[in-house]
Parts: sequence; C-alpha cells; structure tokens
Amino acid sequence: MRIALFEPEIAGNVGAVLRLCACFGVGVDLIEPMGFEWDDRRVRRTAMDYIDHVSVTRHADFEAFRGTVGESRLVLFTTKSSESAYEFSFLPDDVLLFGKESAGVPPSVADACHARVRIPMRPQVRSMNLATSAALALGEGLRQTSTLPG
Repeated sequence: MRIALFEPEIAGNVGAVLRLCACFGVGVDLIEPMGFEWDDRRVRRTAMDYIDHVSVTRHADFEAFRGTVGESRLVLFTTKSSESAYEFSFLPDDVLLFGKESAGVPPSVADACHARVRIPMRPQVRSMNLATSAALALGEGLRQTSTLPG
C-alpha cells in the first residue's frame, strides 16, 4: 500500500504524512507541482528525523505518476463519493490518492482512478485535514489487509 498526494500545497501536511508513512512502513508519492519548495524547512520540521525512514518518490505530474502504478488500484479519497472507506474492500497493493488541500483533484484525475471513497463525517463540516484523512484511510486499509506493522 502507498499514499499519493496530488499537488499538495501545505508543507506541514506533507511532513505529517511522511511521518505517518514512516511509522507504518508505507511509501509516499508526491505528484507535482507542489505549493511550496521541497527543501522547505517546514517539511523537515514536521516530519522530523522520520523523513529518513520513508521512501518518497516525486513525480513531475499525474501522467508521470500514473505510469508507475502498474497493476495497483488507484483509490481516490474524496468528499464527492458516496462509498464509505469503511465499507470498501482494500487490497494490499492499493495506492491511496489524496487531492490538493484547496481543490481536490480535477475530473480527469478522478476519472483515472479505479475507485472513489470518502471518510464519513458530519454534514455540517466540509472536510478533514489532509494528514488526518491519510491517517484514517491508511489505518483502515492496513487493518483490512492485515498488514499493520508490529
């Protein structure tokens, strides 16, 4: 299982996702352009020394990323889906895709995904923080596939 971030805009969120993935032994794909400089100190400050324990692959754009997915399913997490992540059946080689913080993903990217799921939440709120969403999604995916570490 991997986490992919489409055009992330906030360095702190990326740092938190890198730390999350280091803890779970999961790789991260960063799909550019990003809304900050990669050498931004905020990424390292949030990820701390965990950044040295995670496999990070940067891709010039979505098409470059898509060419690396192979047979894995792209599972898009979006508020525009009606299927709950807790009712979805994850596979061990799924790539969990999250859109940019301000706008999600464009329709062309959503259409390229094998599945679209959402994290259930109260209707009075719009969305969760990217890193929080990634943590909930990854935890459920690893739980379902019996691949949680330790």
